[in-house]
Amino acid sequence: MTTAQSKTNAGRFFEDYRIGQVIDHAVPRTVSGGERALYHALYPARHALYSSDAFAQDCGLPASPIDDLAAFHVVFGKTVPDVSLNAVANLGYAEGRWLKPVWPGDTLRSTSEVIGLKQNSNGKTGVVYVRTRGLDQNGNTAMEYCRWVMVRKRDPDAPAPETVVPALRESLDVADLVIPQGLDFTGYDFDLAGEPHRWGDYTIGEKIDHVDGVTLSEAEHMMATRLWQNTAKVHFDATNRADGKRLIYGGHVISMARALSFNGLANAQMIVGLNAGAHANPAFAGDTVRAWSEVLDKAETDAPGVGAIRLRLVATKGGTPLSLRGDDGKYLPEVLLDLDYWALMPQ
Repeated sequence: MTTAQSKTNAGRFFEDYRIGQVIDHAVPRTVSGGERALYHALYPARHALYSSDAFAQDCGLPASPIDDLAAFHVVFGKTVPDVSLNAVANLGYAEGRWLKPVWPGDTLRSTSEVIGLKQNSNGKTGVVYVRTRGLDQNGNTAMEYCRWVMVRKRDPDAPAPETVVPALRESLDVADLVIPQGLDFTGYDFDLAGEPHRWGDYTIGEKIDHVDGVTLSEAEHMMATRLWQNTAKVHFDATNRADGKRLIYGGHVISMARALSFNGLANAQMIVGLNAGAHANPAFAGDTVRAWSEVLDKAETDAPGVGAIRLRLVATKGGTPLSLRGDDGKYLPEVLLDLDYWALMPQ
């Protein structure tokens, strides 16, 4: 008599990864205007380039692309069953680049390479580093990024792998950024965009309080995780945590903070680089997200009328203290997100 074998996927555990391993993730997804509509319903997203075909065409593009972060969520969601299904936490990002716009009708799939492994001192978990690429239907890379995740071990007694921590760059240079073909901000309509502030109006070191807040809800978070096909257990299974709470997907907080940044950065239209990112503290339903940004750097580009601005986007719960860390050097407990990115803005 043969024993039935389980056909379900329990996900990978820390000891299942090896350096150089390449994982092609299921399932490809064709995006449409529906993703845009749902993205704008979930977040107060108002950046004009992603809201209007006519506005995008006046900026030299054939139409309004899918929001950069919506494309990121689709690519990220594909990786979850293979990378972070058994994750304790998603820890950080680096070396992210948006290499081409994603248009309605494009089909996205994801592939990841394991570039680092480090077992934690408790022997129960380890950190897995991966480099992920989002490919379109023609095999072109639409975006790429590195992230590292704390993953449970299946067997705490399993031997630790050799520690490999990849050397990741602290930030991208402006020369690393890819400007979408045809992008031209010389005829940019500031009235339709919603604010008059252009690239030259911002100074390095300036901090911008985005003022508004949004209280997180279970309903919106669950819709988001399903929309992005994110199957991480901590996001939808309340019994997976000792406190009985569902952890809000960190990308949900990123998009919420980015949308809130419209108030003060309405003309930071396109995200083209992700230098670094950390989910500093967990977020739960009932938390009120507020945001502020700091201008870290500015650079000119070769595209007509287009400047690049490097921003630190900080999301907090409750108030909006314009600081990150306490005297001990650790993130303040109210800080949810610390994200360092490059955006394109009219000069």
